[in-house]
Amino acid sequence: MSRRDAVAAFRALHASGCFVLPNPWDVGTALHLAHLGFRALATTSAGFAFSRGLPDDPSALSCKDVLVHVREIADATPLPVNADFQSGYADDAEGVGTNVARCVAAGCAGLSIEDASGDAAAPLFPLPLALERLRAARSAIDAAGIPVVLTARCEAWLVGDPDPLRTARERLAAFAADGADCLYAPGVRRPEEIEALVREVAPKPLNVLVHAGNAELTMAQLTDLGVRRISVGSSLARVAWGAFLRSAREIAATGSFESFLEAARSPDPDGLFRPGNA
Repeated sequence: MSRRDAVAAFRALHASGCFVLPNPWDVGTALHLAHLGFRALATTSAGFAFSRGLPDDPSALSCKDVLVHVREIADATPLPVNADFQSGYADDAEGVGTNVARCVAAGCAGLSIEDASGDAAAPLFPLPLALERLRAARSAIDAAGIPVVLTARCEAWLVGDPDPLRTARERLAAFAADGADCLYAPGVRRPEEIEALVREVAPKPLNVLVHAGNAELTMAQLTDLGVRRISVGSSLARVAWGAFLRSAREIAATGSFESFLEAARSPDPDGLFRPGNA
C-alpha cells in the first residue's frame, strides 16, 4: 500500500461505521496487531515512554524522539498510522505548524493535537489560542499536499475540569468548525455523555478512548451511540506491564516461577517474526 493509499484508507475508515484503532508501542506489537487484522494503528506516547524507561509525561520525550518512533511504526506494516502527537511539542501556533509538518513527513496517516497546556494553573490553552494552534496544524497538513487526518483533542476530563462535558462540547464543536477531521475527548465514560458529544460534532466522527475506567463499554454499544473510532491509548502497554510486574514480583517474593505457565508460547510470537510469517 502506497503512502497516499494508506491515507485514503484511513480517511475512508472514518466515513461510516466504527473501527478499533489499537496502540502498539514498538515494531513487534505493531506487526502482531496487523497480523490480527486491525485496519489501522496508532502510536501511544505513554506506551513508548514506558519502553524507554520514562514516565507518562509530555516533557519526557522530545519531538525528535517521537518523530523517529512515528517513522518506525509507520514503516513496520502497510497499515495507516495515527500519531499521538501530544500538544504538538510547542506552545505557539507557529511551532505547532512546524512540528506537524515534520510529523506528516515522518509517514503518519493521521495525527492528534491536544489543547492541554501543561500549566497546572490553567491546564487548557485558552480557546482562541487552542483554535489558532489547530489552524496552524491544519495549514501545515494542507501545505504538505497529503490529506492526513487531523484529530483535535479536548483534555477536559483528564485535567480535572469542573464541568468537562460542557467544556468538551464547546471546544470540540469549535475544533470541528475550524478544520479538525475527527474529534476526541479522552476520559469520557458515560454513554449519555458520549452520545451528547457525537451529536455535538456530527457529521464529523468522534473517537472514544476505552481504558480501565470504562472497560465495560463494548464496540457494539459504542457503535450504537454513533462513535466512529475507538482507541485504547496506553491500555495494551499497561496490560503487558501488569503481567510483567506480577511475574517479576512473584519471583522476587516467593521464588516461584508459576506465572511462566501463562507466557506466550512459540509460534506466538516467535513464529510471527520469522521471515515470511508476518
